[in-house]
Amino acid sequence: MRKQTGTSRRTWVGVWMVLCAVGVAATAGLNAASAPDPHPEEPVSAECAEYIADVETQLAKARREGTDDGVLAFSRSRAGAEDCSDELLEHFGADR
Repeated sequence: MRKQTGTSRRTWVGVWMVLCAVGVAATAGLNAASAPDPHPEEPVSAECAEYIADVETQLAKARREGTDDGVLAFSRSRAGAEDCSDELLEHFGADR
């Protein structure tokens, strides 16, 4: 009688290759499906845009004067001024 180990091994190797390919494809599909949707850019209010422009101006002035040590402090003195912290973080977040 003949041993069928050669055919049996080929079958198992083929089955494992198919299972691995299916696993890789399923993982790639799940990763693509669970990727977060990019946030659409929300328009910045005129007040926040003006405030960001003021910050940019002061940063440019500090760089020109050579006092750009990376620390600037700003305050809003008007009562009832709009909170622009999220817009500031989004605008200057690329510098981190």
